[in-house]
Amino acid sequence: MEYTTQMDAARRGIITEQMKKVAEYENIDAEEIRKLVACGHVVIPANKNHKCLKPYGIGSRLKTKINVNLGTSRDCLDLDVEMEKVQAAVDMGAEAIMDLSSYGDTQVFRRKLTNECSAVLGTVPIYDAVVYYNKALKKITSDEWIDIVRMHAEDGVDFMTIHCGINRETARRFKQNLRHTNIVSRGGSIIFAWMELTGNENPFYERFDEILEICKQYDVTLSLGDACRPGSIEDAGDISQISELVMLGELTMRAWRENVQVMIEGPGHMPLDQIRANMEIQKTICKGAPFYVLGPLVTDVAPGYDHITSAIGGAIAATYGASFLCYVTPAEHLRLPTVEDVKEGIIASKIAAHAADIAKGLPGAKDWDYQMSEARRNLDWEKQFELAIDPEKARRYRSESTPEREDTCTMCGKMCAVRNINKILRGENVDIMED
Repeated sequence: MEYTTQMDAARRGIITEQMKKVAEYENIDAEEIRKLVACGHVVIPANKNHKCLKPYGIGSRLKTKINVNLGTSRDCLDLDVEMEKVQAAVDMGAEAIMDLSSYGDTQVFRRKLTNECSAVLGTVPIYDAVVYYNKALKKITSDEWIDIVRMHAEDGVDFMTIHCGINRETARRFKQNLRHTNIVSRGGSIIFAWMELTGNENPFYERFDEILEICKQYDVTLSLGDACRPGSIEDAGDISQISELVMLGELTMRAWRENVQVMIEGPGHMPLDQIRANMEIQKTICKGAPFYVLGPLVTDVAPGYDHITSAIGGAIAATYGASFLCYVTPAEHLRLPTVEDVKEGIIASKIAAHAADIAKGLPGAKDWDYQMSEARRNLDWEKQFELAIDPEKARRYRSESTPEREDTCTMCGKMCAVRNINKILRGENVDIMED
């Protein structure tokens, strides 16, 4: 039986090969995955032209996934370095990569990714249109914006951030209720400026049905972009953010009617006490569509450490409903991340995702921690390194400060509680002060 998208197949009662692989990875019955895809609570981004894809499910009852942003810019145009970041991300377990290239021959890099990278791949067509057409913003036509979406779909991109929630109406509300940091979304600011310069409606909103047809043809998952995400704690939960979210909820229903898979993009900066409520609002307005959050960053004062502010917010967001965490690196707000920054950002996001999976009571989530605690109880250092979320760093830290005795570390020495309780329970002498 022919089907157009994963959602179309699921609604016809078909369990696709992608669903089977997701079910195996998640240790969930494939029929349950099919039902979740059918109702829109899980997406499996899997463009028909991305032949080397390892499919992952994103959404309700599944492991929290992480996305890694990378790509070239005018100041950093080295494809080899970007591919090194890609490989590092895949090696460290990132399920998805977004190519946010904003300079150079972007299609060469994008096609290299879809030909060689097994991770789920995403893009933001608005960025690429500005680069591809290389002309004044106001001269880009409505047709040209849509053509870029089609190009990315043909190239094999699995999901696309489409900024269609900021139409003339939501832009009017934004202008009537100006914010502390205005619009901080790069794509959102570009399409808002285009609307202001031309006086035209946002083509991604006005021609949403055409975008859905492209998505159906290639099975592209829509990631409905949050142009009005808060860029500071001061703007969190304001009129602009919520009015756009309402619009995204309406567009979600339209996409589902056409069997197009949808994710909703969520807040950037948000104080801790608002995160749970924001997740609940999103689930209600968007009927349980998977929520994809940038952070949220829980404070504005930590440049150089925003991977930490993001991990704190991400853990809380995922605990209460977010399914997909966009990593943030230490370079956020400062510069394009290096390979090392990418690694730091991935580790922070993976910690947040795993902590949330434990808090949600995801079956099997605590097994990893149980094994680590058992290795610690047994003072089995090699096993601890093997189980560590970053084995290289754990091993390096111990090697840089060698203890006097193998069954201790240089923090506690022979006062080590684990060592001494083990000895006492075995009926042995505890020799804390003896040589």
